[in-house]
Amino acid sequence: MADRNDSNETRYWPHRQYLEVLERSLANPEAFWAEEARKLDWVRTWDKVLNWDLPFAKWFDGGLLNACYNCVDRHAKGPRKSRVAIYWEGEPGDSRAISYGQLYREVNRYASALKKLGVGKGDFVGLYLPMIPELPMFMLACARIGAIFTAVFSGFSASSLGDRLNETEAKVLVTADGGFRRGHIFPLKQVADRAIEECPSVESIIVVKRTGNEVVMKEGRDHWLHDLLKDAELYVEPEPVESIHPLYVLYTSGTTGKPKGIVHSTGGYLTYALSTYEWVFDTDEDSVFWCSADIGWVTGHTYIVFAPLAKGDTSIIYEGAPNYPNVERWWEIIEKYGVTTFYTSPTAIRMFMAQGGDGPSKHDLSSLKLLGSVGEPINPEAWMWYYKNIGRQRCPIVDTWWQTETGAILISGAPGIWPVLMKPSSASLPLPGIDADVLDREGTPAEPGTRGVVVIRKPWPGMLMTIYKDPERYKETYWSQFDGCYYAGDYAIKDEDGYFWFLGRADEVLKVAGHRLGTLEIENATVEHPAVAEAAAVGREDKIKGEAVVVFAILREGHKGSPELEKEVQGHIRNTLGAVARPDNVYFVKSLPKTRSGKIMRRVLRAVASDQAIGDVTTLEDEASVEEVKQAYEELRSAM
Repeated sequence: MADRNDSNETRYWPHRQYLEVLERSLANPEAFWAEEARKLDWVRTWDKVLNWDLPFAKWFDGGLLNACYNCVDRHAKGPRKSRVAIYWEGEPGDSRAISYGQLYREVNRYASALKKLGVGKGDFVGLYLPMIPELPMFMLACARIGAIFTAVFSGFSASSLGDRLNETEAKVLVTADGGFRRGHIFPLKQVADRAIEECPSVESIIVVKRTGNEVVMKEGRDHWLHDLLKDAELYVEPEPVESIHPLYVLYTSGTTGKPKGIVHSTGGYLTYALSTYEWVFDTDEDSVFWCSADIGWVTGHTYIVFAPLAKGDTSIIYEGAPNYPNVERWWEIIEKYGVTTFYTSPTAIRMFMAQGGDGPSKHDLSSLKLLGSVGEPINPEAWMWYYKNIGRQRCPIVDTWWQTETGAILISGAPGIWPVLMKPSSASLPLPGIDADVLDREGTPAEPGTRGVVVIRKPWPGMLMTIYKDPERYKETYWSQFDGCYYAGDYAIKDEDGYFWFLGRADEVLKVAGHRLGTLEIENATVEHPAVAEAAAVGREDKIKGEAVVVFAILREGHKGSPELEKEVQGHIRNTLGAVARPDNVYFVKSLPKTRSGKIMRRVLRAVASDQAIGDVTTLEDEASVEEVKQAYEELRSAM
């Protein structure tokens, strides 16, 4: 890995090496991806690498494989049999170390339990589980028998769960009696019971005993997992499935509108997941990889379960909140397991920044070799805090950009194939095989330093196959904006070196007095103020300007909100972005309303700022934050 250097020769050498790899992958993409696909074990090789009927892709068409075999069997039968596949840490402090040999045994038994309940190839299984080992085991068990799973985040409501089960017509639901979150038990089985009242397709419920809280079990329908496993078979033959057979359907969190069921294939997705994992994270036989996401999101699907296990690496799963029972919990886990690669979100990083203290310095983090960022653009202040306090100024940071729809990372630094040249807050460069660009409104490549929208010109193996039961929505949403291009819906600029700098969603734009302002630009300017740890910018209707800017800000430890500080932050934003970006109000709050995947629910803040109804908040991490924001707003408004 190369360090950043002011020498032009050193500075551009990694870029030249990168261009050579990228050009080779784009000049003959089918040959390139065929070589990558051969990292997997296939029952039957493909007839054609890609059948492309824009916008529908069939990768490795005609090929047969099994995702579970590739993630479990081939390691359990070889020298990695005794290697730890999963370290699991429960919120109360209980833990498990599961080797590939043990994982193989358990997944086979789980597959047997599913088969005895009538689940077979092509059937849907709903997974509504906390962050416990049974979740990835059931994902793999489904893949083993050719069933398609849809994992529903355990924080979702009964109606959200029911909607997903109904649309997929799930035959079996797997849940738990409960899960632990911040010292409390959330009653999953109780929520599941409400959800399936209107789900006629669900014939059976498998219940994992996790918390021991009392639950209602309906005879003939509900089954304790431990009872099903008593006479389970120890071996279930992996079902060879077509490369284009759906591995899973994952619904977007859908903070507004109807959630989209993103369909990912088996062969293309697994190929791309493994390749990007190797390129970006550069792990080896001694690596311990920790992605802090929830498995209920695509980040967890790809970089907790399928990619690390396909490689034969050790992956960590943590059940609880990042700051419970104390703000040092994550650093304790890194020290305990000797984590070498840590992959987390800017939201979490900013939370630790806001809490202050010297927590990371109390722990031995010397095992870390690489840090990663995912979920949203990382602002420079958070990047530097991460680099200094967690990486101790010796660990490169890969700032990754991708989406649920893309399956895995598209743009990132890639120390596994070329030296890292870090530019704080830049997602770096497109990975091999990814023909990405930034276009203006007319569809012309934007000049360096000019904002535009991100598109991908060529198909890639990890891409979604379609939106479940709605191919027209798939075409309209992703392929109708620019001819022949996948429309990502994100704003970005490219610099003169070709590095991508993401500016947030294209629909998260304010129009103030005829000027278009990205919310991320305003938020980044706000957190540059030394008193501010995190911020969210929204628009409020204004009769004169069209929209007025309103900022909600969380202060760093040791700072207190005041009218004087509000004016100071307003002036700072004006000096940074210009007079048009100066917010009408800056409201200081203790928390921001976020989904459980870490995304700020700006529609909630817009409703608060505009004195409108908030609407559904079932996806929130902490519903109390909505009331806290409203209270702060009312107090400040009354003081004006």
